[in-house]
Amino acid sequence: MADPRPLLEPLLALHDRIRDSVLGACEQSTADELSAVAAEEVGDTIYHIDRVGEEELIAGMETISRREPVLLIAEGLPEAGVALPEGTPPEDCRWRVIVDPIDGTRGLMYQKRPGWILTGVAPNRGEHTSLKDVVLAVQTEIPLVNQHLSDQVYALRGAGAVATRRNRLTGESWSIPLRPSAARGLEHGFATIVRFFPGARDVLAAIDDELVEAVVGPPVAGKAACFEDQYACTGGQLHALMSGRDRFIADLRPLMEGIRRERGLPRGLSCHPYDLCTALIAQEVGVVITDPSGGELVVPLDLESDVAWVGYANQALRERVEPELRRILSRRGLLGR
Repeated sequence: MADPRPLLEPLLALHDRIRDSVLGACEQSTADELSAVAAEEVGDTIYHIDRVGEEELIAGMETISRREPVLLIAEGLPEAGVALPEGTPPEDCRWRVIVDPIDGTRGLMYQKRPGWILTGVAPNRGEHTSLKDVVLAVQTEIPLVNQHLSDQVYALRGAGAVATRRNRLTGESWSIPLRPSAARGLEHGFATIVRFFPGARDVLAAIDDELVEAVVGPPVAGKAACFEDQYACTGGQLHALMSGRDRFIADLRPLMEGIRRERGLPRGLSCHPYDLCTALIAQEVGVVITDPSGGELVVPLDLESDVAWVGYANQALRERVEPELRRILSRRGLLGR
């Protein structure tokens, strides 16, 4: 198999440039300017801030492709991707590179939460290329304007993960550990059923309450059994799992589509493959990522597929939570949807 390591340093440098460009735009623009809608696309809404990241991405990938031809897949580009250098037949590209130039746009443009740049690299197997083929993943934090530290993490399949922290005021960088939680339960930790957007939030909240009671036990007066964090950024969620901040996350939005139809609602906004393209990093440090039934997450590297996924900080925690989650989803008739 082709060696992805020559792509690592150029991708890290490209992530640095995208981060700095987006951060500069955040410093110079108002929230209203950054949140202006630039385009409505099939997979998602594109905001003005997204265009800043896209411009830097395309220029950088054109340079990287002179080393080895790549098929670039990203929002704002044609669905089939763009073969680089220009004029290269897609089948001659050695790599498929799927990118989210800004994951967590909504929180970042209003300066509520950091965003992340996400990139996954897989050998080009044409339309059969999937998330499990990713052999190199890089994600870089886009900090808030009033935040001076930014994390960057990457992994090569089978070689573990590497994390660094950068002080953007001084330019200093240093290594930091990545340690998922070793907790065997959810008590006093963060555990989240994703319900970012309107539609079927009542169902997702009911699943959440039922799961917590099954795993932790009945509520106790005046006490909180565990906590949740509705961080609308899949890359940020993965980082929370791999760094020990979160113990369990389940994004079940695609399972709600039948309920939405019954309620006369249009298709909702779900996680897409580019949102999960850095899952390899979390897996390399021991985070367990599955589909809602507990099976392998089979995801094509495209722009439109809706993806439901579950992340556990460790295997012991999975063994405690997964049977209850499956029982609840099965009883509600959601696993076959």
